[in-house]
Amino acid sequence: MAKHPLTIRDTTIFDGIIAKYFLKSIFILWFKIAGWQVTKTTPKGAGVAIAAPHTSNWDFVYALGAAIIQDVKIYFSIKDSWCKKPVIGRLMMWLGAMPIDRSSKGQGQVDVIKQFVSRHKSAKVFFLFTPEGTRGKAQKWKTGFYHVAQGCGIPIFLAKVDYLLKEAGVFHSYQLTDNKDDDISAMQASYKRVAGKYTDKQFPEYMGALPTFSDSETKLMEAIYSLKGMATKVELTAKMKKQQISTALLDFLIEKGIVEQLNQQDNQEPSYGLTFIGKGCLLHLRPTLAS
Repeated sequence: MAKHPLTIRDTTIFDGIIAKYFLKSIFILWFKIAGWQVTKTTPKGAGVAIAAPHTSNWDFVYALGAAIIQDVKIYFSIKDSWCKKPVIGRLMMWLGAMPIDRSSKGQGQVDVIKQFVSRHKSAKVFFLFTPEGTRGKAQKWKTGFYHVAQGCGIPIFLAKVDYLLKEAGVFHSYQLTDNKDDDISAMQASYKRVAGKYTDKQFPEYMGALPTFSDSETKLMEAIYSLKGMATKVELTAKMKKQQISTALLDFLIEKGIVEQLNQQDNQEPSYGLTFIGKGCLLHLRPTLAS
């Protein structure tokens, strides 16, 4: 018997007016009582949303709540065998399940998402992936989400459920570069600042909450990033519209592991670049960054 083709349901729980607004009221009340809040960033259009760290089934509940509160439609990957079950399959599809046929090696998934995005060009749609692939301790990320975003030509939305800050939602819209390894490393570094429900199980390992940065420190970090990750003090001063950049400020960020001084040639001015820790912090500080 031939397998059913991979499909995404156009109409889900996010489209039903009664269900949507009833659930929205429930989640708004629940978040308020529990002291939770949604992130201030709500990207426009469609994107691949990665939710990390994933250490508890409650992660999906908070992510679902944040999406409903912000009027965002989400789809999540699940084995197609679950979607073929008589009762639970219909329920999962109604909730936004995106059935995945493992034998397709992801190509079918890219095609289906591209077709969906083409049909719903102006809709706020997140295709949700959990790169750890498990609630247990992972040793690496599964990078299928990256290939999906690359194949579909859409950004990656960095989403979180932070149990320390009690905050859920997207904190950055990441535009892919031509360097996959650097992209993945920068994104992973940003998740080192997100506290999962069980921090001892998350990957990458939790480094603690995001440090507090002054406005001048943030602007300097952003300037380095916008100059392709490497710049001299003169270039940074020009980029920041002649704002004075002190050596003490650069030294402070170097000491904190946010900035690094790159190879210095004899009689040449040194260049500075963001470390992956610095890039990860910056992704939290800025909803989007120019590539």
